[in-house]
Amino acid sequence: MTSLFQILMLLLNIVWFIVIAHVIMSWLINFQVLNLRQPLVAQIWDGLNRILEPVYSRVRSVVPQMGGLDLAPLIVLIAVAVARIVLTNNAAAFY
Repeated sequence: MTSLFQILMLLLNIVWFIVIAHVIMSWLINFQVLNLRQPLVAQIWDGLNRILEPVYSRVRSVVPQMGGLDLAPLIVLIAVAVARIVLTNNAAAFY
């Protein structure tokens, strides 16, 4: 059961990294540090959007709109942190 706990924690860490990468990349694109006309940047951006948009759309359907502020990544990061805390506190059940 230890391996199941470690696999779940690894998956949560990967989700955390992908969301952080998406947020940072969106800032860099908005501040025109990165250009979407570059093929590599466009492919990475499209891939991140395809991975995260199903999750974000579910969160956006629940959260009220805040004008131009998108709270979906923040809520996903909080949910991942909560899941990590719950898994860590219940790790004794896996052993």
